[in-house]
Amino acid sequence: MENKRTCLYDKHVALGALISPFGGFEMPIQYTNIVDEHQAVRQACGVFDVSHMGEVLISGPDAQRYVNHIFTNDVSKIVDGQILYGMMCNEDGGTVDDLLVYRMAADRYFLVINAANVDKDWAWIQQQADGYDVALENQSEQYGELAVQGPQAEAVMEEVLGIACRELAFYTFKQVGDVIVSRTGYTGEDGFEIYATPIYINECWDKLIASGRCKPCGLGCRDTLRFEVGLPLYGDELSPEITPVMAGLSMFVKLDKEEFIGKEALARQKADGPVKRVVGIELHDKAIPRHGYAVLKDGEVIGEVTTGYHTISTDKSVCMALIDAGSAALGTEVEVQIRKKTFAGTVCKKRFYDKHYKKS
Repeated sequence: MENKRTCLYDKHVALGALISPFGGFEMPIQYTNIVDEHQAVRQACGVFDVSHMGEVLISGPDAQRYVNHIFTNDVSKIVDGQILYGMMCNEDGGTVDDLLVYRMAADRYFLVINAANVDKDWAWIQQQADGYDVALENQSEQYGELAVQGPQAEAVMEEVLGIACRELAFYTFKQVGDVIVSRTGYTGEDGFEIYATPIYINECWDKLIASGRCKPCGLGCRDTLRFEVGLPLYGDELSPEITPVMAGLSMFVKLDKEEFIGKEALARQKADGPVKRVVGIELHDKAIPRHGYAVLKDGEVIGEVTTGYHTISTDKSVCMALIDAGSAALGTEVEVQIRKKTFAGTVCKKRFYDKHYKKS
């Protein structure tokens, strides 16, 4: 099956981006290099084309009740203009996807789902809707999306794009016509995401690049940025085999809700303790752990690396790994198998760099 292209594909090619398949799309991985782009977001402002993400609109009299049925978090607790992060799970508690839910009205919710999961998620959402008075619309082809991220993002949004956004608190949004602007992101920095028509997204991209105040950034640094602040990537730290409880994301699982798919399994797992947990590991050496590398304790394999890097912001060799819960306590000494050698490490917190969100 041929990969799709976002509405900005030609812009990426013109800028000399390294293009590679991701989530069924031909996406820019980097323009100059990952370190420069990463530091631009940490220190100033960067813009990402994230038009590959999926969008689903759920509306109707039972919209709130239905979203709560498929979502681990509780949308009855938010008001119009607020956003929640959470997961869709199967009956066994395994993760179908992690996503954002935007409350547009009591009977209207906008779901943002992962690019690689759009077809699977759309089928799942349709399958679960029996008995609910809702209208479901896959709007993924209608939207382009930009992520403007970094400590200067607010100034860039207002001064370059003319989008008033300083009134937006973290995890809130506003809609003006066909344009949705939210104070959200996936980098650990302050930032915004813009959902709009491909024509408008192209106009915004051109203004941002021409301004010289916002560096184009690829998916390479998007991964290093999210990893440093402990944000999960579906397929690595979350999957049908990795539940939110195993991933350390129980705060987004509201067991006091009346019901949701996977509630019973997750409640049992939370009460009994999961068999495996996603942890951070800091190596005592400069070796770089990669996805799939074995993690050992006392010579026995106890799990494997989900994501690993030598961090750009903190200059440390660290990883996230799914390991046996009995070895998951902070301070536990472990080893990571890197090619034919093992390297000593210590279990630590998954957040390797402090987030800098605007909370008010």
